[in-house]
Amino acid sequence: MFLTHFIIGLLVCSFSVTVILLIRKWFGRQLTAKWRYHLWMFLFMTLTLPFIPTDLYNFSSLFSGGDTYQTNAPSSNVEKTGTDMMQGLHLIQDFSVSVNRPDLSLLNMGVMGLWMSGMLLFTFTMIRGWLTLRRIKNYSSAFSNQEVLVLFEECKKRLQIKKSIKIVISKRVQSPIIFGLFQTYIVLPSQHENWLNLKNYEYIFLHELNHYKNKDLLTNYFILFYQIIYWFNPLVWLAFREMRLDREIACDTSVLQLLDDDNSFSEYGNTIINFLDLSKRSSKLQLVTQLNGSKLQIKKRMEQISAYKHSAKKSIRKSVFIYVLASIILTIQLPFISAFASENDRYYFNHDGAVYEDLHQFFKGYEGSFVLYDHNAQQYRIYNEEKSMLRVSPDSTYKIYSALFALESNVISPEESSLLWDGTEQPYDAWNMDQDVSSALQKSVNWYFQELDRRTGFETIQSNLQEINYGNYDVSGGFGEFWHESSLKISPVEQVQLLQAFYNNQLGYKEMHTQAVKEALLLEKNEEARLSGKTGTGAVNGKNINGWFIGYVETKNNTYFFATNIQNEDDSSGSKAGEITLSILKDLGIYKENGGEKYGEKHS
Repeated sequence: MFLTHFIIGLLVCSFSVTVILLIRKWFGRQLTAKWRYHLWMFLFMTLTLPFIPTDLYNFSSLFSGGDTYQTNAPSSNVEKTGTDMMQGLHLIQDFSVSVNRPDLSLLNMGVMGLWMSGMLLFTFTMIRGWLTLRRIKNYSSAFSNQEVLVLFEECKKRLQIKKSIKIVISKRVQSPIIFGLFQTYIVLPSQHENWLNLKNYEYIFLHELNHYKNKDLLTNYFILFYQIIYWFNPLVWLAFREMRLDREIACDTSVLQLLDDDNSFSEYGNTIINFLDLSKRSSKLQLVTQLNGSKLQIKKRMEQISAYKHSAKKSIRKSVFIYVLASIILTIQLPFISAFASENDRYYFNHDGAVYEDLHQFFKGYEGSFVLYDHNAQQYRIYNEEKSMLRVSPDSTYKIYSALFALESNVISPEESSLLWDGTEQPYDAWNMDQDVSSALQKSVNWYFQELDRRTGFETIQSNLQEINYGNYDVSGGFGEFWHESSLKISPVEQVQLLQAFYNNQLGYKEMHTQAVKEALLLEKNEEARLSGKTGTGAVNGKNINGWFIGYVETKNNTYFFATNIQNEDDSSGSKAGEITLSILKDLGIYKENGGEKYGEKHS
């Protein structure tokens, strides 16, 4: 969602600018001019982060075993909506309710429109500056003073620059400038040609050539690019203003290192002051570096020049230490950006034996994935690798574990799991009665599991979710809501992994509790196999956007665990996911409905 990235960009750049400004303030005297300027290179990196896919720098696994967190899911109101029974297999009623979420599409479009309008405006400004440079180049004349040209070549040799750089004269500039990535030009103002002496020329050339050597011409383009992208953030404008000042001071320092005595330092400073003409200084020429600047910048540069001393090794070591410290502080935000940037968390799955299959013919009209684990072969068969690792809301499939947590916490027991209906009118007649764990799972009775969670306790649920590695185990959405299109999210691969651990009683819970949930999940059995599972439907604002069917098939010689997830704008239900699953299982020869005993019908 654009709005999310907009917020990320605002937070990232604001944090980075603040950190760099504070480091400059606190450690400014310990930093050499060069390292003070290099601090700003971190800003370019952090300004790029919101536009990089988060899985390229996801460090959440270092802190949470591959799981990441999401926070502050919006509260919801419940509205009735329902889906029919599975059309392919009439086993279980796929009841669901809809949660109401604010529609942010108009706000998202508005923010995007405003952002793009600002970018267009500042892009136009950049193009206007580029056209101004073209006019300067086209209407300039070649510099013909041979004595000065020889001096220029000597300055290039001192800085070990071999590239051809042209010197021209123009009436359109008031201060020496350098520009051009491919063909570089140094432009001298024609009105000052008569009073400049050789020393002045030397200082000018050394200054502009240092800009070239330090890649400052390329840096100008990066600055303009990020100013266009982040035009809405005044901190970015402040940062680049300070960066340009630090760049000029670093360049001044590089020139002073080439000079011999204090007298030369003074002459160099006077050369800069002589070009100070704020009233004629063009703000359009942002793609160039200029010898002069604003009066405030010139004042700060003169202070640095007057206080200049050759850097000692000790000062350089301090600068390196502070630079490393800044990199650590700014790197700390990476996991937070990764977590915040992911509207849907990802589970990073790597299984060498996985087989990826094309089952798109079963998913017509839906985005989705199918994951199957063959216990005997110890092999995963996956359709849509990317979607299989995408964490989405579990919806009612979470109720399997809600029941298990309640059993383990002695809220209910295998022998006595009934809860009394309190008389509150529910969206479905099947919910308006007393329920036990079996009927509640088969009818997906929300109030039953909400009450189980309330009695189990918030902290116990989160602890259990974390212990069994249930997706992102984020319950910040609140009781009765965190599992339904809210904060808790899980991927199809994780659903299958958890089902294996649940089935084999590897979660550390009592065998009788696991067995009680298994019995409640049984949908159908016949002579060849037993099918167990649970559907889930995610409905938002009256539209079914997320459908699940998870479970396992027990045959005489093997057990297969599966998870199917489907998504589209308004027709993704658990029953539809069930139809797709059964079609795939039949096609693979794993399960075929053939009139066996249907437990959903028997007990509903």
